[in-house]
Amino acid sequence: MPKTILILGASYAGTATAHYALKHTIPSLPDPSSFEVVLVAPSRHALCRPATPRALLSDDFFDQDKLFIDVEQQFKQYGERFRFVHGRATRLDTEGRVVSVELVKDAGEGEVTLEVAYHALIIATGSSTPSPLHGLNSSGRDELRAHWTAFRAALPSAKTIVIAGGGPAGIETAGELGEYLNGRAGWFSSKLENPKVKLTVVSREEKILPLLRPSIAQTAEGFLAKVGVDVIRGVSVDSVSPPDGGRGEGGSLTAKTEVKLSNGQTLAADLYIPAYGTIPNTGFVPEGLRAENGRVETNPQTLRVEKAGERVYAVGDASNYARPAVHLIMEVIPVLAANIKRDLLRAAGESPSGEDRVFKEDKREMQFVPIGRSKGVGAAMGFRVPSLLVWLIKGRDYFVSMAGKMWNGQHWAKET
Repeated sequence: MPKTILILGASYAGTATAHYALKHTIPSLPDPSSFEVVLVAPSRHALCRPATPRALLSDDFFDQDKLFIDVEQQFKQYGERFRFVHGRATRLDTEGRVVSVELVKDAGEGEVTLEVAYHALIIATGSSTPSPLHGLNSSGRDELRAHWTAFRAALPSAKTIVIAGGGPAGIETAGELGEYLNGRAGWFSSKLENPKVKLTVVSREEKILPLLRPSIAQTAEGFLAKVGVDVIRGVSVDSVSPPDGGRGEGGSLTAKTEVKLSNGQTLAADLYIPAYGTIPNTGFVPEGLRAENGRVETNPQTLRVEKAGERVYAVGDASNYARPAVHLIMEVIPVLAANIKRDLLRAAGESPSGEDRVFKEDKREMQFVPIGRSKGVGAAMGFRVPSLLVWLIKGRDYFVSMAGKMWNGQHWAKET
């Protein structure tokens, strides 16, 4: 039986780790033919999730074959060294070193659970979004597209839209909706007068985009005003009616929703979009391995889950090694791979030279936030960047054209 390097999750962190292991880690081991990589995911497709604020409006903005990527197709280059399992992890047994995987069933099939033993385990199950419009969550491509279809059908009759959340997802969604529905005010107008659709962003923070400095947040509010978006700051959503308004499937996704705020105000929304935070997909992980925020307790330097036994790691949104950010995932993968390689060599009776490779999170101000199809705000490495540069790097297509090399492994062609 081959020794299994089991990777849970097939988004950025999971696919990157799989490619790196197959290209560099396994070939460097004493007996490469004795290893296989098994990738488990509840969707057969990966999604360029940063693009969803624009993609949810229309299929015309992006090439759908680049927005949604067939995971298995990206790994055919490795032959029998790779295996894809279409399912979701339901239980992690660290003593038995086994993960229970419930297979995703087709219509008419019964429930099937697979027990997968691992030699090494990487938890990269990511996170889910409060709105089903912003990610695959636990569903697949067809389910997400069905949500978009329902939302698009409801847009023409919507006169009021409330978006809860002042982070990038909420602000980008508001900017895209504002320009799509209302257009943009002229050069000499500070705001769009009498917009066709009234859009309101509710932010519990005293300023929107909390990772960016106040002056950048203020500029963002100015750009939002020019596409007809108002911002309510320092207020949270206390409750919504119906309770699953904007979150559920079917009619509740697009139901008229009453939004009650912590300041006593009530907003009536023809469409409500919860865009605050994410929920880590770690319900299958024993509680003792999770931090208070639900993410897996991970050594932030080595990426090992030290309480879970030997050769267990966590990375991406499911891990608490760093703040959730795609650029940090790209930075940490070589560190994770180097430490996996060291541990596998030790397990094979080798004595790897040197010390563990260490990751150090870059905590400088770093975030790009497009607002509509031509504006944006942001900072890189602690320096404010102009709107044009935000558009050039992210706002043109939200990284869709750049993601292909990450999905197919070309980004990891060289060991770094």
